[in-house]
Amino acid sequence: MVLKLYSSTFAAGGGAIVALVLAEKQIPFEHVVVDMANKQHKSPEFLAMHPFGQVPVIDDDGFIVYESRAICRYLAEKYADKGTALLAKNLKERAIFEQAASVEFANFYPAVTKVAREAFYKPRFGGTTDQAVLDEGLAELGTKLDVYEVILGKHKFLAGDEFTLADVFHYYSAPYFAEAGVNIMTSKDRPNVARWWNELMSRPTWMKLKAEGIKGTA
Repeated sequence: MVLKLYSSTFAAGGGAIVALVLAEKQIPFEHVVVDMANKQHKSPEFLAMHPFGQVPVIDDDGFIVYESRAICRYLAEKYADKGTALLAKNLKERAIFEQAASVEFANFYPAVTKVAREAFYKPRFGGTTDQAVLDEGLAELGTKLDVYEVILGKHKFLAGDEFTLADVFHYYSAPYFAEAGVNIMTSKDRPNVARWWNELMSRPTWMKLKAEGIKGTA
């Protein structure tokens, strides 16, 4: 049975990072579009898969996994020998990877979510940006990126010199900053961050996903 990915078609948020892993690992999948506008994700059938009524969800031959980072780890482990190796193998390298992944979740993600909400998602869905909240979010994110600048001065990617899930997790919302006129990720003040970010944004799998949206490949 082919793996099923339940998500919207828009390449942002958790659905985007799962779809990116599927592309990097060259895993065929069926895309089941969830009609968010009509609250399909809150239906009894969907809640049976994801008790919080959110996307994405995968169904791997009856094995259900929700929460995007958990899904990504599962796919990278199960298909370790396919496509891009997204997880370190030895103990010390894996510890550094988990450290980097924790940095993304505990430091980058909270700050980037505030900026994304105000700069991108609110205007996209008919809301109005609160400039004070946006400025606060940018200041908070800037302090995190100052530390990233130091980390990325030591190696090419966040967890070392290889592209891993720790980098993948950063595609959640930040790629849409530039569309909203927010260029904090490529500021000349942080050349290491800019170099890393430009490399992530020019990755062929990401460019294709962003251009076409999430589409099944099975």
